Amino acid sequence: MKLSIITINYNNAAGLKKTLDSVAMQTSIDFEHIIVDGASTDDSVDIIREYEQSLVSNHSPLSSHLKWISEKDTGIYNAMNKGIRIAIGEYTLMLNSGDYLVDEDVIEKILPLLDGTDIIQGNTIEEYSYQTIRNCGYGISNISFFDVMDGHFLHQASFIRLDSIQRYGYYDESYKKSADSYFYITALALGNASFKYINVDVANCEWNLKYARF
Repeated sequence: MKLSIITINYNNAAGLKKTLDSVAMQTSIDFEHIIVDGASTDDSVDIIREYEQSLVSNHSPLSSHLKWISEKDTGIYNAMNKGIRIAIGEYTLMLNSGDYLVDEDVIEKILPLLDGTDIIQGNTIEEYSYQTIRNCGYGISNISFFDVMDGHFLHQASFIRLDSIQRYGYYDESYKKSADSYFYITALALGNASFKYINVDVANCEWNLKYARF
């Protein structure tokens, strides 16, 4: 399996449906989809079950590549780590509820570009209440120590080798809002992880809804 798409969710049924619909419409199904729900009390679990049944009813090969759990967690990074620990793909992509793939062939375009580099980063389309922008992150492959320390981490467009996560460490759950940034700094600035930028739009992100869980 080349890719594991991991979706975490908590009480965001509408956003989750948007995410799942974008995954189900992909022209390539050479990936697994892992959904980690934090014991939501809204309609999220019903949405997941409907998604699973729809894949089966439509004879989608993705139905055999779907894994999901719904149980309490201790926060967003605990949920992310749960998904990573059951992933079997060479690469992982965090596409959380409310985020959605930009078009139906984005995974088909991305898969040939997953060439063994530790972290491969594309672009996000970020939707704010007042504007929509394309965020290219670093926008270059040859990044420096100072670039890494300056940020520009786009986890919704970052394809990270699973063995790199295992090598440099899972998300540090003691951080409430910045464990992904800490991982990037550990891997890229302090470690010896390789990095490549690809000019491909990967995911739409509604940033006015982010961090509602904290």
